Amino acid sequence: MKLASLRCERPDGRLVVVSRDLNRAVDAGHLAPSLRDTLERWEAVAPGLERLYAALNAGDAADAFDFDPSACAAPLPRSFQWCDASAFLNHGRLMERAFNTAPIPDFGTIPVMYQGASDDFLGPHDDVPLPSESLGIDFEGEFGVILDRVPMGTQAPQALERVRLLVQVNDWSLRALGPREMASGFGFLQAKPSTSFAPVAITPDELGDDWRDGRVHLDLHVAWNDAHFGQPNGGEMNFSFGELIAHAARTRSLGAGTIVGSGTVSNVDRAVGSACIAERRVIEVLDHGAPRTAFMRFGDRVRMEARTRDGGAPFGSIEQRVVQANEAGGEQA
Repeated sequence: MKLASLRCERPDGRLVVVSRDLNRAVDAGHLAPSLRDTLERWEAVAPGLERLYAALNAGDAADAFDFDPSACAAPLPRSFQWCDASAFLNHGRLMERAFNTAPIPDFGTIPVMYQGASDDFLGPHDDVPLPSESLGIDFEGEFGVILDRVPMGTQAPQALERVRLLVQVNDWSLRALGPREMASGFGFLQAKPSTSFAPVAITPDELGDDWRDGRVHLDLHVAWNDAHFGQPNGGEMNFSFGELIAHAARTRSLGAGTIVGSGTVSNVDRAVGSACIAERRVIEVLDHGAPRTAFMRFGDRVRMEARTRDGGAPFGSIEQRVVQANEAGGEQA
């Protein structure tokens, strides 16, 4: 099943069911007003959504219309909790070199995770307003899961059973602010502006064998200003999503609608490229003694699209432009 949220006057958007080929959609408001409401009543609402999805794919859904990703907010325009990990150890170790931080002794056995802002997610085609190019503007391609309620103390195998939807993420970073915030011991705040999402959230069965072992085994294709940047595969996660969820739920319950991110997709094989600029810069330092790639400038565009082996894009694509923010934090007129 594929679900999206169209922008409307309500902050949680208008829930629609999207066809498997992402060409058509149908309103699901008679079943649930929003995806946030759906997740809080999943067992009651999901069967009706599945029937509507089947009808849409068969061409039998009344009042179906052409699906327009540019009309979408994030699948969850806001949520109660966004927890992002660093589940690809290759990326984490490269970032230790980038920020010149001491290695974490248990980095390979206990997931690293921070709690980010979840009140203002960006849609797949939204401009990204930021205050200054000097802050080290960087994209970060990731995968994520949206959860049903997870009781405190849930272990990894049972935690995977609480996954309701999979999402594709661009977790923006401001690299010039990261080192100071990490050194404070309190974690990220200003270094992590609003996170962006691909238009469609999908149930795990939509990926077939590409969802296994609690990992999304798809290449994440990233282009910057139309130039290919990388296509790392999500299957190389060192911690599964089950392990990440269990880590987050060790001492507290997780509410329905909690989103857990994988962290930047990163592969040991450098030939596949990267999903963020900071990683490429560290590799350039290792290979050439200094970084050669600058961070993003206003007007730059980034495109991210996870693809199946036959070229399908089950989540749709993220296509965004970085713009100058005005003093109030919005886009400059």
